[in-house]
Amino acid sequence: MNNIFRTLLVIMVMVATATEVHGQKKLDQQAITDLQKTPKYAFVLTTERHFKGVLSMYDLLIKNGVLIEDYEIVVKGKVVNQLVKNSELEKFFQKYKGKVKVSVCSVAMEKLGVAEETLFEGLNVTPTASVRMLQLQANGYNTLAY
Repeated sequence: MNNIFRTLLVIMVMVATATEVHGQKKLDQQAITDLQKTPKYAFVLTTERHFKGVLSMYDLLIKNGVLIEDYEIVVKGKVVNQLVKNSELEKFFQKYKGKVKVSVCSVAMEKLGVAEETLFEGLNVTPTASVRMLQLQANGYNTLAY
């Protein structure tokens, strides 16, 4: 009987803390202090999942009091097809408009046949994702590639 009680208790604790472990909601003070040192962030990505994830990370940083000077997403690859007017990603991006800059690789647009006028509002076209990321790094951005 004691073993069953202990097992149930362990399972209850695991379930109760699963959200904190998998969807980190609270950053420790050292992480916040470290992130404040360079308040500019840039991400290069190729998938819808990462696009949404990087936007959610913006929310996490803000929620934890991290000051953000600039936050830019550089998009390349097939996800460019999903950055068009009336898409799910346009609806998802609405709350970040004016807060997060999104640069779209013109090489990917050309390869995928996505015209600039079909992109939703708030996106910027950049000649190449690679050169844009190098430019951001040269300007002191924390960068991450997905």
